[in-house]
Amino acid sequence: MRLKNKTCVVTGAAAGIGFATASAFAVEGAHVIALDRDLNGLQALKAECPTVKTHILDVTDADAVTLFFETSKTIDVLFNCAGMVATGNVLACTRSDWTRTLDLNVSALFYMCRCILPLMVSGAGGSIINMASVISSIGAAPDRFAYATSKAAVIGLTKSIALDYASQSIRCNAICPSAVETPSMAARISAMDNPVKARAAFESRQPIGRMATTTEIAEMAVYLAGDVSGCVTGSTIIMDGGAKL
Repeated sequence: MRLKNKTCVVTGAAAGIGFATASAFAVEGAHVIALDRDLNGLQALKAECPTVKTHILDVTDADAVTLFFETSKTIDVLFNCAGMVATGNVLACTRSDWTRTLDLNVSALFYMCRCILPLMVSGAGGSIINMASVISSIGAAPDRFAYATSKAAVIGLTKSIALDYASQSIRCNAICPSAVETPSMAARISAMDNPVKARAAFESRQPIGRMATTTEIAEMAVYLAGDVSGCVTGSTIIMDGGAKL
């Protein structure tokens, strides 16, 4: 029960890493508030973890986020997991790709942190965990222009919050995976011309020979959410199976 009685907010909780992390937080004794736009996914999470409180929320809507947290009193952990992957280089990146990517991968984090930080300041501190990527300021990948830009911004946002609020017992860290075996990843692979070849390519990018699992990412989030990681802040935790060595 590493997170017993902690109130933890998870965005993008209806599938993939967010789903796995919301479940892991609940198993560790946390009071979990799971947010997403996908009602069906949240219902599946609720069926698996009855103690989790689920809410439909578009985290790219600044006013909706503010309204949602107006009556909140205590938040101990925030896991900003909602995100998207736009493909294409700078010339292929449309204005819509650019706007949607930055809105969800960066601006939504700003809206969430802006609402939750005052609650952490007035409380006993807290832990903010942001989903970044090794495709960012850490390294590049072909045809990931908007995505890489957004995740580099997430790392900058993370370090800024970590420095500004360290003296108030608030930590902020970023998890930076490479490819992760999620439903969205599986859908992307299935939509490719040769799914078998595409999967082999994704797996071979990691020297360990496979993609990370959502359970592995969730376990890192549990560690960063808990008191045992009390001296860890401003860190970019690389979980890429050696892809960027």
